[in-house]
Amino acid sequence: MSIYGAQHLADSWRTVRKNTIQIAEDIPADQYAYRATPDTMSVGEMLAHLATGSHWATQLHFADRRHSVTGDDFMRYMGEGSAMAAALTAKAPIVDALIANGEAFALHLEAATDDALAEFVSWPGGSKTRLEMLMGIKEHEMHHRAQLMLIERLLGIVPHLTRARQQRS
Repeated sequence: MSIYGAQHLADSWRTVRKNTIQIAEDIPADQYAYRATPDTMSVGEMLAHLATGSHWATQLHFADRRHSVTGDDFMRYMGEGSAMAAALTAKAPIVDALIANGEAFALHLEAATDDALAEFVSWPGGSKTRLEMLMGIKEHEMHHRAQLMLIERLLGIVPHLTRARQQRS
């Protein structure tokens, strides 16, 4: 019996994605082109990146069930995801993709067995368990979500988590 397994991972992923979707909905469509600095992703680009960010992990861990991955393999998966993200250029399709792709990924996570999560996958940087690699997807989303919350502040939007805390006070 594992202490942290597939259901926990899926539930925590759903929580993270729910908060990302709320931010995507709170930022007006006319602000999706906003960039904090010229050399960063726009709001829309960052949200599209998140909407398709689980593609590589879905391919590697669930579709292909690879036990090793090369840099070329990873770049191919990332290229596919980047092409999907580039096709998302407006708020409504981005939000729809966040919802649909997020739930599809959660269902894959939920179906993973403890044995599968414990498997090691080798990659150019060493090796990690599938669990560790899949948790990294959630961590990556949280990293970008923190950026989006700061951007909300720059746009004069009080982030939803702050609004909720203020309402409880």
